[in-house]
Amino acid sequence: MSFDSVEFLEAAVQTPSHEDVTKMRKLLVSTLESADADPEVRVSVDDAGNMVAVRDSGRDGPHVVLNTHIDTVPPHVEFSRDDGVIRGRGSCDAKGPLAAILAAFLGAEVERGRVTLAVTPDEETNSTGAAALDFDPEPDAVIVGEPTELDVCNAAKGRFQATVTVRGANAHAAEPESGVNAVRAAGDLLSEASETPRTSGEAASGALDTFDDREDRPDASDALGDSTLTPTTIEGGTATNQVPAECSFVVDRRSVPPETAEGFREALETHLRAHAPEAVGVEVALAERDTPFLAAFETPAEGELAATLRETSGGNVRPFGAATEASYFAQVAPTVVFGPGSLADDEGAVAHAPREYVRVAEVERAGEAIEETLAALLT
Repeated sequence: MSFDSVEFLEAAVQTPSHEDVTKMRKLLVSTLESADADPEVRVSVDDAGNMVAVRDSGRDGPHVVLNTHIDTVPPHVEFSRDDGVIRGRGSCDAKGPLAAILAAFLGAEVERGRVTLAVTPDEETNSTGAAALDFDPEPDAVIVGEPTELDVCNAAKGRFQATVTVRGANAHAAEPESGVNAVRAAGDLLSEASETPRTSGEAASGALDTFDDREDRPDASDALGDSTLTPTTIEGGTATNQVPAECSFVVDRRSVPPETAEGFREALETHLRAHAPEAVGVEVALAERDTPFLAAFETPAEGELAATLRETSGGNVRPFGAATEASYFAQVAPTVVFGPGSLADDEGAVAHAPREYVRVAEVERAGEAIEETLAALLT
């Protein structure tokens, strides 16, 4: 069967995978099982729901892994094709990249080594699929399909999430001085940094803002810049006439190498405790996950993988704008993120948005670039 990436993409966008990826995975498996490729394609689905396909030359050589995901997110976007543009949920993130990767996987000449296609089921949520992948042999290079406008993304910030719990002591609101107000203390920790000295016993203003000003913070990355720390939600108190004993807020951390999730948690807790009054307790807890957080990664721009894909695609080398499962693979092999489509354009959001689309020409060009890169690595 000859493979048409655009025909596959049209079918894929019209196959729902926002609540259950079963139908989309069946489409992918049936497409691969019907393919005419040399070496032949071996297809399997593991216990974590990953679809893994392998083309093995049987001769010594590099092991290249192509990866992307089949789950999508709301809102619903009706499928349409007009003037070289395919619209619909998942068209950009990440069924367009999937169609390009699939074309390269099936079209590449594999004269030595092997190429593996690993498609995960839950990248948009918990990444249990990617965390369960175990390649034997380990890959020598990994290309992760995401919308990058045909640029080669050799780095990405990580994403950690933590809850900061501030504890005080209850009291009647008519006698506030007899308690310790956790909401007020949390507010002081969250307030904008100020050069105005605080009085004794009060929380230092702007403690969250000054976290990355500490001396032991990781250095900024040349590619990724500085880390960011953003409070996102807050809750506290149980009664409207009571001094609250507890308040908590969630923070979103976009990290740069070499910061780890636990290193971030410990440093933030130490920093906030140092800036809170003695009577106030502060605890920082990472969000509970069954899988590792998506840590930051950076692959050398001048390395063979990034340089080859840059040459075949004609794109720039730059960081990716979002956290990605490439984080897991970059721990064992040079990894880049690449594909057709854009997270956002001049009019606003594209991925995860009501106007999601991908250009047909970009899908076809991305497939050609990946195939040419595979040829350079495997022939």
